[in-house]
Amino acid sequence: MDQLKLVEAVSSNIKVNKSMAKRAVKSVIRNIVKHLKEDGKVSVSGLGVFRVKDTRPRMGRNPKTGESVQVPAGKRVGFRAGRKLKNYIKD
Repeated sequence: MDQLKLVEAVSSNIKVNKSMAKRAVKSVIRNIVKHLKEDGKVSVSGLGVFRVKDTRPRMGRNPKTGESVQVPAGKRVGFRAGRKLKNYIKD
């Protein structure tokens, strides 16, 4: 599901126009990103936990040339599904 379909689903579910639903979806996403930057962790009850993880520097490979390249340390976002979400998709 892309963001447009999510907006349409929110609009339909809570009976608001698409403009309001779009603002609500963008607000949720903006706040998740904001708190990941500030705290490094966002927990959404019934859904799961988003967490910022540090990556170590490592050696990688250029897929075009096969040449080894140094990949610098960085950050990535991980997601761990909560129990309710796991149970919903299990069925």
